[in-house]
Amino acid sequence: MSFKPLLVLLSLTLSVAHADESAEALAARLKEKYPATRIERVDPSEIPALYEVVMGQNVAYTDASGRYFVFGHLFDMQTQRDLTAERLEKQQRVAFSELPFADAIKTVRGNGERLLAVFSDPDCPYCQRLESELEKLDNLTLYTFAYPLESLHPEAKEKAVSVWCAPDRARAWAELMTSGKASAKRTCDHPVDRNIALAQRLGIQGTPTLLSADGRVLPGAASSERIEQWLAESRP
Repeated sequence: MSFKPLLVLLSLTLSVAHADESAEALAARLKEKYPATRIERVDPSEIPALYEVVMGQNVAYTDASGRYFVFGHLFDMQTQRDLTAERLEKQQRVAFSELPFADAIKTVRGNGERLLAVFSDPDCPYCQRLESELEKLDNLTLYTFAYPLESLHPEAKEKAVSVWCAPDRARAWAELMTSGKASAKRTCDHPVDRNIALAQRLGIQGTPTLLSADGRVLPGAASSERIEQWLAESRP
């Protein structure tokens, strides 16, 4: 019996363990050297002796000393992939399954097999434009979190509450967004304040913002064609 495969496997295991230990030590060193910077994660990069450093919404690269930093995007020219953009996209993902769906207006089209969430302001013209594009999508379960930006639209919160308190929330929301027909003014126990706090926790600053089932974020009033393409790009 040959021990060569076992030796190779052992060597690879030790190399990975050493790399993990080095990254962990570097992370501690960086936190000590730069206490005002939020160092979230340090990992070995695809380039030997260069480490990837995640700092909030930023990614940079440094050597083992932590003295020299390179800011910019790292590309794999063989596979034509922007590795930094991929890291940033993963960093910004939302835990979709943990969203409080009971606080959202639920709309089901077709078999509803595809899942999508949107943070939307009832007085936002871009949100109204997006609504007409969302109507073109089939086989979709849509969760709409009313997110009124009161600093821009002072009446938006009252409208969002009235929609939530309507007998048919989905219909009331659709009528408001597509035809401008506002629901009769109503009050009840509502989740609008919780939705505002949720959006702020997730770092969602503008409306509309779409969230896919795998946690990806798509801001802005995208066309139905772009949304279809984006949903098809689902990845781990």
